[in-house]
Order: sequence, then C-alpha cells, then structure tokens
Amino acid sequence: MHKTVVSFFVSLLLINCSDYAAALTSSIDDQQAVEVTVYNSNIGLVKDTRRLQLPRGQGELRFMDVASAIMPYTVKVQEQGSDDLRVLEQNYEYDLIDPNKLLDKYVGKSVKLINTHEYQDRKEITDAVLLSNNNGQIYQIGNEIHLGAPGYVVLPQLPQNLVSKPTLTWIYDNHSNASSQIVQVSYLTENINWKADYVLSVNADDTLGDLNGWVTLDNTSGAIYKDAKLKLVAGQVNRVVQGYAQQEAKSMAFRGAVDAAAPMMQEHGFFEYHIYDLPYKTTIKDKQTKQLALLQGNGAKLTKEFVVDASVFENYFWYKNNDNGKIKMPVVVKIKFKNSKENHLGMPLPQGTIRIYKQDFDKSSQFIGEDAIEHTPKDEDVSLKVGEAFDVVVESRQTDFKQIDSWTFESEWEVALRNHKDNDINVAVIEPVSFGLSNFDILSSTYPYKKLNTSAVRFDVPVPKNQETVLTYRVRVKRG
Repeated sequence: MHKTVVSFFVSLLLINCSDYAAALTSSIDDQQAVEVTVYNSNIGLVKDTRRLQLPRGQGELRFMDVASAIMPYTVKVQEQGSDDLRVLEQNYEYDLIDPNKLLDKYVGKSVKLINTHEYQDRKEITDAVLLSNNNGQIYQIGNEIHLGAPGYVVLPQLPQNLVSKPTLTWIYDNHSNASSQIVQVSYLTENINWKADYVLSVNADDTLGDLNGWVTLDNTSGAIYKDAKLKLVAGQVNRVVQGYAQQEAKSMAFRGAVDAAAPMMQEHGFFEYHIYDLPYKTTIKDKQTKQLALLQGNGAKLTKEFVVDASVFENYFWYKNNDNGKIKMPVVVKIKFKNSKENHLGMPLPQGTIRIYKQDFDKSSQFIGEDAIEHTPKDEDVSLKVGEAFDVVVESRQTDFKQIDSWTFESEWEVALRNHKDNDINVAVIEPVSFGLSNFDILSSTYPYKKLNTSAVRFDVPVPKNQETVLTYRVRVKRG
C-alpha cells in the first residue's frame, strides 16, 4: 500500500470560521521574559511575560506556545502596573493537527487524490470519498472501493477545532488606551521534574571525600522556555487531586535574591521548603534532560562502618534451633558524614542518589556503590550503604535455649566475626531481639552493648586483621 501524505493549501490554513476571523494571536515572539519554578513532584510553575497589542474594548486573543501539559484551571493573568485588562472567558484548545486527526475529520466526506507521474510530467486528480481512516484509508472512487490510493490527499479546508499548537483562547475586556501592555500569565504544568544526583569521591583511607551535586532537569511538558529564570523547590508540596494546591499558589509571590557572580545554585529557605536559584538564565527545551551544577564540597570528613543487621531473621529468639546450624549474615559497608559548614558542606541536600567513587591501585577512579538519600537539612548526618564486605565473614549460632514459662524464653548466642583484611576493623552487630512485641534483657555479653530502641541492641566488636573474634551473649525475652 502506498504511503498517504496529507497536504493542504497554504491559503486555507486559517480556520474557516467567522468566530475566529477577528481573533488576535500572541506567540513566543512576544515574550519579554519567562520564569520557571520546578518542583520535585513532576509539576512546574511557569510565569510567561509578554508584550501584547490589544485594541480597546472586547475581543478575542489566542495565547499560543503554552505547555501542552498545562493545567488550565491554574492560569492567572495579570497586567503589570494596571488593572485595565480582564479575561472574561478562557478556553484551552489542545486538539492538535496531525495527519490522522485531519483524515478522521473527513471520514464520509469528499477529498481529492493527486497522483504525480514523475516521468510523464503530469498529475492525475481524482475525486473520492474517504470511507474509513482506521488502520489505513478506504476510499470510494466512483462505484469502486479502494484500500488506499497512490499519491497524496488534498483537503478543501482545515476543519474546525484543530490547532497547530496548544493554545489558550481568551475573550477579554480591555479598558486601556495604551499602544501595548505588559501581561504576565502564570500557570502550572505537569511533566516537568527534577532530581538531585551526587558524586562522592573518597580518598585512599576512606577518611575524606569530595561531594559534587548536580540537578537533573527533565522537561516533557510540551513547551520550550527560552532564556528562563530557573528556580527549583525541594520538599513535599501538598497537592489536591482535583484543584489548585494553595501551597503551590503561594510560590507565585516569591522573589529570591540572586548572586550573579555565584557559579553554583543559591539556596534559600521558603515556607517549609527550600528553593535553589540558578544565578543565570538558561533555555529549557522540550523533551530535554539538562544537568546543572548544584554544590561542591571538598575535604568532608568521612567515617566507614561495617554493620551486621540481623533484622531479616525475624523471631529467631523465640525458637530452638534443633539442627544447631550457623546463620551467615551479610556485612554491610556504610560511609557516613555530617552535612555541616564545619565539614565543608552545610547546604540542605535535596533527595537524590549519591554515587561513590574511589581510585584504585593505578589511580584510576572506580565506582564502588550508590545509595539514595532523603531531603537532608544542614547539620544532619548522612549514612550511605555502599555495598557488602568481601573479606569480612560473620556467622551466628544458637548455643542454648530454654523456655522459662508460656511467655518467657531464654537463649544464648555465639557470633563469630572473621576479618581477612590487612587492617583492624570494628563491626557493629545489630540484633532485633524483640520486634516491639515483647520485653527483653541482655543477661550477659562478652562485649559492651547499647539499646537502640525497645526492639534492638547494638554490639560494637573489634576484629583484628586476619583474626576471628567471638561475641557471646545471653538474652531473655518475654511476650506481652
């Protein structure tokens, strides 16, 4: 089947409808400035400022080049320095022109089929009726039914209610005598989002690190924002499922200070959130992923921990281990640092992923792990799970068990920790002795412990290089 090419004459591009004959249009060419505030919940606030030339009285304006993912019920129109312009009615038109939609509008109607004979230098024009546009075109030509047709289709005019771009159509009432007016149109749009990505480079002995933060901005809102003033909001903004969230509306009135000389984003507290302000303008294209520098902190102090968390083995304090088997426990490696000014950091960290790198034996940087962080205020600790230790083995086994009464159980445990590394380490052993459903007491232990909460204890066990350390403890648990 020949491919159908939809074409129509330039002189018939305008909609053949008297209601729109006198409508004015405004495009991105009228734009004086644009500001975009992006929330990390897949929405953005757009402030589009344009110079409009509107006659006095009532009329119609087609405000074009808005985001195709616009939330039209959030549109706010404000004339700068005056209240002469009022919008009486607004319609959002988003039934965009494409070949299939054009043909759908002409099902059951007459069209022309034009077939060009390239080597005979002539054209054949055939009148046809389009019977169907479902999985291909079906035409009636005379008394015959044609499944597709060679050449291309010409339509007599552009059908009503199809537009080339998402468009806001306003019925306005203008009382100004000025030759032009500056108008700011604010609206929320979906399908624009951002997230933070970080790179942490650690030194040879895992005691210092350089943290670099990047913002990854993803725009599929259906609009381009040229030379935009960009702000990012971090925090959980409440949204009503159907309606305009008031917290989002509050941000329309915010104006953040800008340090034009700063190479990184500037952070400002705002309401119960944080705003990150790009100190220069940037163009955000549609269907584009853009990365922007967020922060840089060099020489942050780090601590590395080896942690055994037995939380995955629930309720093993309530039963006797009849086969006297050993339970092998994974040893997790964690890196921690404090997000403080004293530690060469201190900017509130938006939620995101921190990827960790370290140089190997020939000074080549290698990826060693990654972990996600939540929104982290200044002066709070950041704990990252890097991976599992290769050269540290931990095995636990039950060496004694007795039932005191119907609700009370007592058991003894032996935890063997073997360090095959070339340096001494400490291992934190976390035991979930209660799960909040019982009371517990540590009756004895070979190493000090501390209660983390009503359900768990932590033993800190030193393990010399190439040696084994055995932790032994006895615990009594009581239900209720």
